[in-house]
Amino acid sequence: MLPLGRTSLLAQLLRRPSGCRCITTTRESKNTTNLENVDNPPPSDDAQLDEFTKEFLKNRIEMTPFQKILLGAGSSVAALIDPRRHDMIAALGETTGEATLQNILQTMQASEEGQRILTQKPRINTQTVNLKRLRSLAENTLGHVYVQFLDDNKVTPDSRMEVRFIHDPMLAYVMTRYRECHDLVHTVLGMPTNMLGEVAVKWVEALNNGLPMCYGGAIFGAIRLRPKQRKEYTTRYLPWALKNGREMRPLMAVYWEERWEQNLDELRKELNITTLK
Repeated sequence: MLPLGRTSLLAQLLRRPSGCRCITTTRESKNTTNLENVDNPPPSDDAQLDEFTKEFLKNRIEMTPFQKILLGAGSSVAALIDPRRHDMIAALGETTGEATLQNILQTMQASEEGQRILTQKPRINTQTVNLKRLRSLAENTLGHVYVQFLDDNKVTPDSRMEVRFIHDPMLAYVMTRYRECHDLVHTVLGMPTNMLGEVAVKWVEALNNGLPMCYGGAIFGAIRLRPKQRKEYTTRYLPWALKNGREMRPLMAVYWEERWEQNLDELRKELNITTLK
């Protein structure tokens, strides 16, 4: 039998929340902990922890394997019934994706750029990114096009849910990084946030990083397309997404913040990305 407190928690999560907490802003970390040692528990001395880890440990919810299975099953059903339940989609990603996060972590560790990300743990939100400066950059730079994407689609980088159900702080950061970079993936792919665009981006992410929640979003999102959208999806969007997802460089190892001033066409060429014509 589940402890009463945990049962109440799961029941609350499966109900529509009155308000969802978003990821808490933190400063960029200077932590230089050995990245290979991700399975070791964090040091007990808070002075040795970077800002992300300190904040994560305050919000982390410890769960048994059975409780994770229960939450994963419940969140998947809730997300299918109502795709607008971003809290359930977030819970599903955290309870089903830890093995894949390990693979993503290893991919990031394999490159110098990815290692810098894991060491510094940069964050993408309105407190860490100067959007006003990005607007002043040349028109076809990554930074300028990214801000234009945010404005055109009326989205904000502050809307991402915090990670709570992953035990390991480093894997929690990898999941956080995935969420905070999602709009940048839209930007480099040239995809809007409508249903067709979201499904296409989910296919690209699924093939590029392997997260189960991305595969689920791609498959079940496509089911919800209208008849006219399905024709466009099967003849143009899906083939394009599958090709890009298989052939592009791993996007989780891209230090986007170091590339704000880079020409977007050059960046796409470097990452082996083609836009939909």
